[in-house]
Amino acid sequence: QVQLVESGGGLVQAGDSLRLSCAASGRTFSSNAMAWFRQAPGKEREFVATISGGSDIITYYAGSVKGRFTISRDNAKNTVYLQMNSLKPEDTAVYYCAARDSGWAIFELEAYNYWGQGTQVTVSS
Repeated sequence: QVQLVESGGGLVQAGDSLRLSCAASGRTFSSNAMAWFRQAPGKEREFVATISGGSDIITYYAGSVKGRFTISRDNAKNTVYLQMNSLKPEDTAVYYCAARDSGWAIFELEAYNYWGQGTQVTVSS
C-alpha cells in the first residue's frame, strides 16, 4: 500500500523558514514526479512546486513561491522536501505531498495519483 506522509509543518513568524518532508512507502518513487500543493481555508488546492523523476531533474514552481521555495528529493530515502524561506502570512495553508505514475513534472492537480494527508503551515505577521 502506497503511503505519503508529510512532516515539518508548524507555526512560524513572517520571514522565517521551514522545511517540509514527504516520506513515501509501499513502493519506490525515484522514477516518478512528485509535487507539493497547498490549500488555504476557503480556497481551492493550488500547485506549489514539482520535481521530475529519473536522472534529469526538472523543477517547476508557482509564481508566488519562486525564489523563496526549493523542492528537492533524496531517492535513497524515498523522500521529497520543500524548503520554504522568507515565509509570508499568505503562505499559510495545509501543504500536501503528491506523486504521479509518470516521471514528467506537471502542475495539474488531477495528474497526481497519490496524496498525503497534509501538514499545517501557519505564518504569523
